[in-house]
Amino acid sequence: MRIYKYPNKELLNKILQRPYSRNKSVEATVLKIINDVKNNGDKAVKKYTFQFDKTVIKNTVIDISKLKSGELNISTELKKSIRTAINNITKFHKSQKPVYNKTETSRGVYCWQKSVPVEKIGIYIPGGSAPLFSTVLMLGIPAKIAGCKEIVLCTPPDKRGNINPVILFTCREIGIKYIYKVGGAQAIAAMAYGTETIPKAYKIFGPGNQYVTIAKQIVSTDGVAIDIPAGPSEVTVIADKSANPEFIVYDLLSQAEHGPDSQVLLISNDESIIKKVVNLLPEHLNKLPRKEFAKKSIENSPAILVKDISEAIEISNEYAPEHLILSVINPEKIAEKIINAGSVFLGNYTPESAGDYASGTNHVLPTNGYAKSFSGVNLDSFMKKITFQSITPEGLKNIGNAIEQMAEAEGLKAHKEAVIIRFKKP
Repeated sequence: MRIYKYPNKELLNKILQRPYSRNKSVEATVLKIINDVKNNGDKAVKKYTFQFDKTVIKNTVIDISKLKSGELNISTELKKSIRTAINNITKFHKSQKPVYNKTETSRGVYCWQKSVPVEKIGIYIPGGSAPLFSTVLMLGIPAKIAGCKEIVLCTPPDKRGNINPVILFTCREIGIKYIYKVGGAQAIAAMAYGTETIPKAYKIFGPGNQYVTIAKQIVSTDGVAIDIPAGPSEVTVIADKSANPEFIVYDLLSQAEHGPDSQVLLISNDESIIKKVVNLLPEHLNKLPRKEFAKKSIENSPAILVKDISEAIEISNEYAPEHLILSVINPEKIAEKIINAGSVFLGNYTPESAGDYASGTNHVLPTNGYAKSFSGVNLDSFMKKITFQSITPEGLKNIGNAIEQMAEAEGLKAHKEAVIIRFKKP
């Protein structure tokens, strides 16, 4: 981790620049896969499953309701932990249910809005080096609470054609009935356009590698909605003299171990805190099973010394991190000044991993600076809003002249006549 002391604006912009490379070769490959699946359905899906996952799949679908609990080799403690997370995630997302009232905007003019679930949802769950069963919770639970009628979940099989048992258990616990053994860009294409066995989804959620990310971007230009723009995982820690250096070390490493392109950033007004963190990192990094991933991430990550916490907040708001940890005195007060972040973790005893798993908030969040304009996944992500209006004859008279004048000014005569005709005598 490289230390930068009081960098000027030009250097700071360089330090905070996220690595991005548009790989046209990958894009071409993904587009080919999408078109193949679109035209050839299950045949193409099975072809790419063999090509990329090295396994032959005769039947892509698993009916989770037919699997007995004993068939899933999962410890009692893990089952208990998953159920704790389910309880907390459910509570938090249920609290987001909207309540709308009918509003009389003018006398006799009534307007209201209601939320309607997106009927068909597609969920993608990576199944490689880190099968993200926690993401099943983060996407499946709000989809269920929202009332989505059909939930399609795709996840890649291992070389024996099996799905990670914890993913299967998690799906059964929250009521996702059907799981499809398909991964990568072919899974996104299958959910976007449908195949003989995999239903078409109206909106696709979930993280993935660059092939999955590019596939989501491509299908989103063809009438299929996606959750949020995705990129490598990120965490920023703002720390002052009250911070615990060892806590910070593991907050940084817990993000770095996601992958070599994960972005971790430390900002502090206390040079001794930065030095302690940097000195402790190698020792703790070497204890990790995924140390090679974490090492590459840490090597490319900066620690920035600033004059005060106000400057740290300014830098963070400009960077707009996916995760932001406030290891500072009075974190609630500091949090009021945060305007760009996916999810914020306040105080020394609120690790980012709590949000990843069990506190209740959602861990599917905007990266790559998109927190400036996007929210993380929430209950609204699985719903659409429809507006309604009801106008009495008196109400139409009250706003009729305004409609007529505005329609006239825009040269849309039929709009004007649609009001006038209603008051002409038969």
